[in-house]
Amino acid sequence: MTSDLVLERLTRLHPKKIDLSLGRMERLLARLGHPERDLPPVIHVAGTNGKGSTVAYLRAIGEAAGLRVHAYTSPHLVRFHERIRLAGQLIDEAALIALLEECERANGEAPITFFEVTTAAAFLAFARNPADLLLLEVGLGGRLDATNVVARPHLSVITPVDLDHREFLGDDIKAIAAEKAGILKPDVPAVIGPQPAEALGVIAAQADLLDAPLIIAGIDFQYAATDEGFRFARPGQPAWHLPRPSLAGPHQIANAATAAAAALLLDLPAPAIEAGIAGAQWPARLQRLKTGPLVALMPAGGELWLDGGHNPHAARALAAALAAMDARPLVLVTGLLSTKDAAGYFGAFRDLAPKVVTVTIPGEAAARPAEEIAAAAIEAGLSATAAPDLASAVAQAARLGTRVMICGSLYLAGRVLADNG
Repeated sequence: MTSDLVLERLTRLHPKKIDLSLGRMERLLARLGHPERDLPPVIHVAGTNGKGSTVAYLRAIGEAAGLRVHAYTSPHLVRFHERIRLAGQLIDEAALIALLEECERANGEAPITFFEVTTAAAFLAFARNPADLLLLEVGLGGRLDATNVVARPHLSVITPVDLDHREFLGDDIKAIAAEKAGILKPDVPAVIGPQPAEALGVIAAQADLLDAPLIIAGIDFQYAATDEGFRFARPGQPAWHLPRPSLAGPHQIANAATAAAAALLLDLPAPAIEAGIAGAQWPARLQRLKTGPLVALMPAGGELWLDGGHNPHAARALAAALAAMDARPLVLVTGLLSTKDAAGYFGAFRDLAPKVVTVTIPGEAAARPAEEIAAAAIEAGLSATAAPDLASAVAQAARLGTRVMICGSLYLAGRVLADNG
């Protein structure tokens, strides 16, 4: 028996991959003895973009402070075990199998989604392994996400809200912000990363109803890039010069500042905050690949990069990061899911005018065909062609430019990391 076999069985417990509701989760947790009531102090993190990076900074900060830190993130890139980190270590195979089978037996034949039953397994793991902190990342939305059964987290965090998952969360920023604000709890403080005005208004209104104190970017803490890193300031406090974030891209300063604001509320020491910001690791977020068979396809002096951002907001952040690099011929190797806004994604790169090579994400039922992605890029004003597979796409891109960015999907990023060794 392997965890992959158990996980495959669990995908068959519900006809839909996503069906937002708390009822099934509450039923299963009751049968399991309510492990969600016996967790370490929880930092609950929602948002459209930047959740994973913010969790990565907070984990690195907590560990630099000597804390035992659990973390729950999704989706995984290569192996499911990446989702459940116990006091700094990925969950091992034997423990994962045992927990998944325990949840499977408790659930019986009742309908439950894959994310719900695996989140229940994660809660069991977190409840049974001592730690000082649990970083809990929302899977989708917030209000009806399986992680939102935690009645009283220690702290909530909402990273930037933008348009994504419209088929589940709503068609405009206000509707999506309302779903994210669903993680706020009465009297529980919340750190709010930079937001569009309409999103911030919705979040603030929900916080008022709950008497949840807000610590808001741009109001309660400020940040600005410097040559060495960034300047962080709070009203009435001396400015603090923090190191350059370990994760690349100008947008990471906002994520690191949000993590710093949260860490200060946790009373974590300044040296640990500095060390965590400078040392956090999080793959497929503007990551340069330096070895492996895909890198070997690049010309001498060429660069191969990887980014898993998959919506227009993430594409704009990626485009800004690329624009800040030295000028050289740029090619995007892009795969997208059929549920994503391809026109909005490619529109973010119009001013950079990269060439585009598209690929169908292998092994994903919801993958958009490469030919359709190429047509969307052309419609956005870019030059694009479709490739039959990932290696062919990278080889073709390497003939067109010396900086190749594989982008468009975390699922594509996971395949890249697996194939590139």
